[in-house]
Order: sequence, then C-alpha cells, then structure tokens
Amino acid sequence: MSWIVSLVIGGVVGWLASMVMKTNAQMGWVANVLVGVVGSMLGYWIAGFLGITPMGGLLRFLIAIAGAVLLIFILVKLGIFHKS
Repeated sequence: MSWIVSLVIGGVVGWLASMVMKTNAQMGWVANVLVGVVGSMLGYWIAGFLGITPMGGLLRFLIAIAGAVLLIFILVKLGIFHKS
C-alpha cells in the first residue's frame, strides 16, 4: 500500500514541478510520476549531502518539489523536455 501512496505523491510532486518549469504541456501522467519519484530521491540525496534533515511534512514536500524541479532542469538541458 505504501508504494501506491508514493506513486500518487510522486505524481503530484512531478505535476507541480512541471508547472513551475513550464513543461506541463508535454508531460503526461507517467512522466509526472517518474519525475516526481526520481526527483524526490534526488532532492533528499542532495539535502542529506548538505546536512539538511527534513523533519516536517512541509519541508519534505518542498525538498521533493525542489528535487523534481532540478531533475526537469537537467532533462531540459539534455534536450529531453522543452520549455513552452
């Protein structure tokens, strides 16, 4: 059951990050979920590397969105997504 919740939250995180980066028009729900889940892991890894331990739910959510935004930025630079 927890993996289903992770996929749903990953989809929301990926969708919000795609709205921030203006790539929402070209990303479907599968891309949103993948970007949200992988971007969240990237965000938590970078936060841990910097010594930031997210304790509250809001901080965890913001770190997940920041990681997804960073992942979309990297994918735009690689030419996988294009800003509209």
